[in-house]
Amino acid sequence: MINDFRISRIQEDATPSEKLYASFTNIKNAVYDEIIESILSKSPASFERLVVMLLQKMGYGGEVKDSGLVTQISNDGGIDGVIKEDVLGFGRIHIQAKRFNSKLSVGRQDIQGFVGALAVAQSNKGVFITTSYFTQGAKDYVKSLNGSTTVVLIDGKDLAEYIYEYGLGMQVEQTIEIKKLDADFWDSFEDDNR
Repeated sequence: MINDFRISRIQEDATPSEKLYASFTNIKNAVYDEIIESILSKSPASFERLVVMLLQKMGYGGEVKDSGLVTQISNDGGIDGVIKEDVLGFGRIHIQAKRFNSKLSVGRQDIQGFVGALAVAQSNKGVFITTSYFTQGAKDYVKSLNGSTTVVLIDGKDLAEYIYEYGLGMQVEQTIEIKKLDADFWDSFEDDNR
């Protein structure tokens, strides 16, 4: 009850801009939840296609024709997708995608398995994407790789933010334009000194 009162007081003291930005943040967070719910309602194969599309939307693969590839569903060797970084295919980013509910974590063993799959693929760059979260052990392991292999971890929160920010499967519902006075313009007029 006291916390509700404090929040109410803070909201009362907030400027209209602060209230607007707070509302916008709440709307985005609700959409992030919807994104994850939508992903979880789709098949694992659909999730693999989605993450390849997302990395392409983020600019990986650039102008390379057919830069994104989703591997076969079974016996994929621990690699769910590949992004070709250049025309000749010398640079490749390998992807592992785990569509887990928010209660299941991705641990160190999962990341070690992926690093092993990267070694077999003769690659030193990978992105591990999940709809859930990574344990501290998984994060620590990635930090310990010391540049021999680079693995980027994208959890459910980051995934939803990237999908939102890069507009993958999103549409603009409404645009609000907020204007402020142009001080230089108004300062160019003489003040009324009567």
